[in-house]
Amino acid sequence: MSELKIAKRLIMTPGPVSVDPRVSQAMSNSILGQFDPDFTAIMDETMELIRKSFLTENTWSFPVDGTSRAGLEAVISSIVEPGDRVLVPIIGRFGHLFAELVQRAGGIVHTIECPVGEVLPQEEIIKALDIIKPKVLAIVHGETSTGRQQPIDKVGKACKERGVYSVVDAVATYLGTTIPVDEWELDAVIGGAQKCLSIPSGITPITFNERFSEAINTRKRVEEGIRTNEETEKEVFIRSNYFDLTQLQDYWCPKRLNHHTEATAMVYALNTGLKIAVGEGVENRAERHAYHHEGLKRALEALGLKIYGDANHEMKMVICVEIPEGVEPNEFRKSLLENYGVEIAGSFGELQKKIWRIGLMGYVVEKQNILTFLSIFSLFLQQQGVQGLNPVKALDTLVKYYES
Repeated sequence: MSELKIAKRLIMTPGPVSVDPRVSQAMSNSILGQFDPDFTAIMDETMELIRKSFLTENTWSFPVDGTSRAGLEAVISSIVEPGDRVLVPIIGRFGHLFAELVQRAGGIVHTIECPVGEVLPQEEIIKALDIIKPKVLAIVHGETSTGRQQPIDKVGKACKERGVYSVVDAVATYLGTTIPVDEWELDAVIGGAQKCLSIPSGITPITFNERFSEAINTRKRVEEGIRTNEETEKEVFIRSNYFDLTQLQDYWCPKRLNHHTEATAMVYALNTGLKIAVGEGVENRAERHAYHHEGLKRALEALGLKIYGDANHEMKMVICVEIPEGVEPNEFRKSLLENYGVEIAGSFGELQKKIWRIGLMGYVVEKQNILTFLSIFSLFLQQQGVQGLNPVKALDTLVKYYES
């Protein structure tokens, strides 16, 4: 049987992304038992790093084992009871995912939408809170399907004043921009591993405050096989066992409830990735993403491509470009990957075959990678017969940007 061989890639998608080699090295360490004091010390350190990454003092800052969707589902299934009204602002694909998760939890979804490629004014969202009077606001911060970043700095406070719980999908923006959870008074926020944090998919950092904790613990139920003397039976309990945040709270605190077997190597990855990110500085990391985003965007415009969407609300970790005429989008991406080892992404729904999404996330976001990508991408586009392109001007624009 032959050995596993992985081709070298330059991944320029909105996730998954290239993993920092220090993370891969950390994952190769020996496995520890989940209740080994050495490992529980790593768990505690990881919780503190998550707090720092979210700029919060929340006690409840820990990971959910599973991809980002696991984190989203854990939060939604723990806070939403059957019959609860939930407001979901939709600016793209992942707003629809929130609506799906709410429906599966038995909640009643109320949506407000805007044209694709735009964001919703916060005033409109707050007005909808007063009309619908939901229990929960579930909102996407970074919508990678359109490359837009939804402003949310006012909605947390508005929710708190109205007794509404704010839940934020920050999977794509986490550690690519600053998300001051406490300052914005957000109740629960879900981050992402395989995007700006640059670790493998499979573990999801989340944080939530005491107000949120009190709400979900009214539905706490611990399975009989591990139940202690505490009273945990409820008539209306959290339906999911694996995604029950109240049991995960007991797992990630000194009680160490034996809820599941922890994904040890993934905790090593998360711990190391967070140390790298926090060591760089949350604000500095955000500035790095914004800096390289601006440089590549200017270069792509100089190349002759049109940038898609509302320019005032761009994510700083994704650039969406309109696909030029005469190019079959999927064949181009396939050839770019097979011939040059460079991967970019298409989009979904009505934007399918209309835009390409170029990711600038985490480890890949550095001068050498951006220059390499632009050189290959622009020349390959020209080779496909696209008219009106100027690869020399594009590269010159990026070089001068970096020199200045």
